[in-house]
Amino acid sequence: MLTAALSFATMGVCVKFGSAHFNSGELVFYRGVIGVICMLVWARAQSVSLKTTVPLMHLWRTTVGVISLSAWFYALAHLNIATAMTLNYMSSIWLTSFIMLGALFFGSKLQTKHHGLQASLVITVLAGFAGVLMVLRPAFEQGQELAGLVGLFSGFVAAFAYLQVTALARRGEPEVRTVFYFALGTVAMGLGSMTITGASSWPNHFGAIWLIPIGLLASLGQVCMTRAYSSGPTLLVANLQYSGIVFSVLFGLLLFNDAMGLLSWVGMGLIIASGITATILRHRANVETATPEPAEEF
Repeated sequence: MLTAALSFATMGVCVKFGSAHFNSGELVFYRGVIGVICMLVWARAQSVSLKTTVPLMHLWRTTVGVISLSAWFYALAHLNIATAMTLNYMSSIWLTSFIMLGALFFGSKLQTKHHGLQASLVITVLAGFAGVLMVLRPAFEQGQELAGLVGLFSGFVAAFAYLQVTALARRGEPEVRTVFYFALGTVAMGLGSMTITGASSWPNHFGAIWLIPIGLLASLGQVCMTRAYSSGPTLLVANLQYSGIVFSVLFGLLLFNDAMGLLSWVGMGLIIASGITATILRHRANVETATPEPAEEF
């Protein structure tokens, strides 16, 4: 998940630059085209078939994923990057809420011994998001209400996409196949959006060059994210996702000379601490699960 977070944070910087030359629909389209090419090459290299027995599951994952991506690109283009990133990273909060609601309604089916771990991981997720708010301190200006709602919507829908990624993995779908269909969906969504919003005049080579890293980084991030949600504990992965904020802040310092106050440094430390704590909690749970329970004496 750390590699995915770094890839998406870097892609966010590229999208911010690319949005000066292309609208959101175009960025989604070109990102999808490059993603499809990358996944075709990868699938061929690994001799993985792209045919699936669960097309409707892929359709749902692709639909919600593309909607979330398009909303996030729109927010990045119309909000400052701190606010757009914060709203999108609320997906972890939504995801935690969904899991807790599931535990509330289906608690009788859950293993009681894991309740303490789940509660602890929820606390780390909330602490991580508190760190996000401290670092980014999102702010809205007059006239940005619509973009703010769109950004909030992107995080909400992304939570459904992550849950579906986990469901696909349980059905035995490889990461490359899941990402391929998602990339295919972004191509279709981008084309549909361009028919409504139109296409920008082709910019100079410097402007167009941003499309390449957007597509490559998005493909790498999607593969790593898909593998993380497929094989890792959902709440742990959701918490580690906040590391993207740390990477974004470092990019701001190195590339844009963004100033950081004491609150931002404290927030970054809280994000890192919550990720480490969640990892330790999960490791301890794995050790306890692997250790056989002593036989009861009668």
